[in-house]
Amino acid sequence: MTVTKLVVLKFGKGSFETGFPVTLQIGEENSRPESEVIGELPPERELPLNFNCWQGIYRNLDFAARPKGLPKQKLLISNDRECIEVAQQLRDRFNYWLQSESFRPIREKWLEKLQTSDIIRVILQTQDYQLQKLPWHLWELIERYPNAEIAFSAAIYEKVNFSPISTANVKILALLGDSSGVDIATDRLLLEQLPNTEIHFLVEPSCEDLTDNLWQQNWDILFFAGHSSSQSTGETGQIYINQTESLTISQLKYALKQAVERGLRLAIFNSCDGLGLAREFASLQIPQLIVMREPVPDRVARTCKAFT
Repeated sequence: MTVTKLVVLKFGKGSFETGFPVTLQIGEENSRPESEVIGELPPERELPLNFNCWQGIYRNLDFAARPKGLPKQKLLISNDRECIEVAQQLRDRFNYWLQSESFRPIREKWLEKLQTSDIIRVILQTQDYQLQKLPWHLWELIERYPNAEIAFSAAIYEKVNFSPISTANVKILALLGDSSGVDIATDRLLLEQLPNTEIHFLVEPSCEDLTDNLWQQNWDILFFAGHSSSQSTGETGQIYINQTESLTISQLKYALKQAVERGLRLAIFNSCDGLGLAREFASLQIPQLIVMREPVPDRVARTCKAFT
């Protein structure tokens, strides 16, 4: 039987001005950690500036469908070459930071305990919004491990106990929100092709319709396709459920808590700029959440959905 390794990187209280204490834990999935080591990432004031530079150029590209909630830029439209150049600069500085001497104990323990053939789940546990935005998938250490995947975890969490109702099919509540400028029909077609599922579609519903469906039935998966956005601080996010209404996760708090207690195990947001949604969902203790951290063209969003 294939064993999945669990790698947890816990970031303590810190900042890019003072540095971050980091604890590495390595073990097998669903088991206590077998190894633990402490390191530190030093101050790095320029890295957030590099990220903001890249983000500003990226978000000023001429997307076919400008995501809702993003401020309109008055700058000249960026070009792909410029975006690629600043992305490489961000990648280089990010990896240089992760090669710091004070972070070396974590790198060495990682290389000692993990083989490149291992199946690895890497959990980054931090509440720092800027850390969550960084391109961790481009960490050169991660790139050595083709079977590694990265996810984020809240710094504080609790396990939700529920008694799942055994059913033959996976029950999915599919919310197809405001479709202006995006191809929602493809999302629906891909969902309808999933085997062993029972899918209920809500197409541009009212808030009342959405809440009623979350309250009245048991769901395994909540799927959303449409427009979403996050505040600049990343603390909150909102989804556009139809052409006139948008909702924050906090506005659906009690209905979503009920859904989690009744067995909701996964929420997928095939929409742009969703990190604020993830941070709000953390308080609801939903087991798994999939979001896009940045705005993406609709064609890319559909491709991501096809491979989810």
